[in-house]
Amino acid sequence: MADKIHGFLPATAEMPTDRQRLIIRYTFGFLIDLVVLNLFDEFSDNVTVASFSVSLLAAILLQALLKATIAIEHQVAVFFTARQGAFMKFMRFFGAWVVLFLSKFVILEAITFVFGDRVRFEGMLHGVVTLIIVVMAMIIAEELIVRFVRWIR
Repeated sequence: MADKIHGFLPATAEMPTDRQRLIIRYTFGFLIDLVVLNLFDEFSDNVTVASFSVSLLAAILLQALLKATIAIEHQVAVFFTARQGAFMKFMRFFGAWVVLFLSKFVILEAITFVFGDRVRFEGMLHGVVTLIIVVMAMIIAEELIVRFVRWIR
């Protein structure tokens, strides 16, 4: 029994690999997106999801598109950061803003293309404002969870 903690966990544990940490992070991101999407579906008239299984697939798509958006934004930032001058510094922030802003239209079109009327964002600018609010809530929720996990170390 000395090699077990509380009779259940092994006394020594292996540290997770980078791949394992990546899978855990994306899984948590997907689950957070799922919860946020379903909360908006339940409490907002501007978000409609046909069923829980559709929201599962929509959360996976949203997680993938958000991660792709962030990766593209970082590439734009790296491109302009590598160059000198005030204009390049301005372009770094402007380019990041353009990528982040235009990505919401791409995300909305991708959701419409994949899910049709089974997932709908309604409201100002054909649902873009609602989508931006939902995405911001997802990003904030993910960040809060990451900060909480880092805090409990």
